[in-house]
Amino acid sequence: MFLDTQVRTQLQTLRDYIRYGASLFQRQQLYFGHGTDNAWDESVALVLYALDLPAQSGQEVLDARLCEDEKLRIAELFERRCQHIPVPYITGEAWFAGLRFDVDERVLIPRSPIGELIQSQFVPWVYEQPATILDLCTGSGCIGIASALVFSDADVLLSDISADALLVAEQNIVKHDVSERVTSCESDLFEQISGRFDLILANPPYVDAEDLASMPKEFYVEPVLALESGADGLDFTRRLLREASDFLTEQGCLCVEVGNSRRHLEAAFPEVPFNWIDFEHGGHGVFILYRDQLEACAEWFQ
Repeated sequence: MFLDTQVRTQLQTLRDYIRYGASLFQRQQLYFGHGTDNAWDESVALVLYALDLPAQSGQEVLDARLCEDEKLRIAELFERRCQHIPVPYITGEAWFAGLRFDVDERVLIPRSPIGELIQSQFVPWVYEQPATILDLCTGSGCIGIASALVFSDADVLLSDISADALLVAEQNIVKHDVSERVTSCESDLFEQISGRFDLILANPPYVDAEDLASMPKEFYVEPVLALESGADGLDFTRRLLREASDFLTEQGCLCVEVGNSRRHLEAAFPEVPFNWIDFEHGGHGVFILYRDQLEACAEWFQ
């Protein structure tokens, strides 16, 4: 144990534990990228969670002294983090597009830059407010549910091949009180889906074999089904590009994240006019195509 009795005796306050946790996480060479990007913020998150304190707690709590039970709870969480378990899986929650979502090892931890597009209502990419939205590979449901809250008149369908992931998504539908407009469907791509949508969103598996092999240990706690997609990371995206136009309305729009596999996508389809998004708050590898563009490029996707 990193926090044995002797260490716990020396550490007395929240400030002590936050500082110790940050130093510990650096020494253990943990990866930070599932909601935070540094050891200090991760230590703060775990200490506040262990003590049932709000995430927005101010400096007034830093010098509060801890009892032994509280120290032991923090020690347990620090131990789990040092096993390379990402913080959101320890706390059971993650933030996306300014909203809190339930998460566990059945779903990816929300981190898609598509959240920035949602918060800006997809301006200037979406011509009119969408009435129907499909969130493919929904996982926790964060993209579709955040979209439903931004587009308050839209009906949203969350789809995933994983029944386990959909159980988490359904928790979040209830959590955000959107069950009247948001439904879920177990489907491999479009197999169980009918109708057309004004906006199709997808954060599919797109990690290529090389990237998958070199990922930090924290990523291996996530469901591999939601990460890997063949040698170049495009197995799912190729299918999506072939079929998406049949499920879009006349002015419909497809928005897809492919991350580092952008280079493979552009090499595979050099003739396709992908509209790549520049993000203000970080992130890359997200493109938009409209139905007419998909139809015009149909021969390249076969």
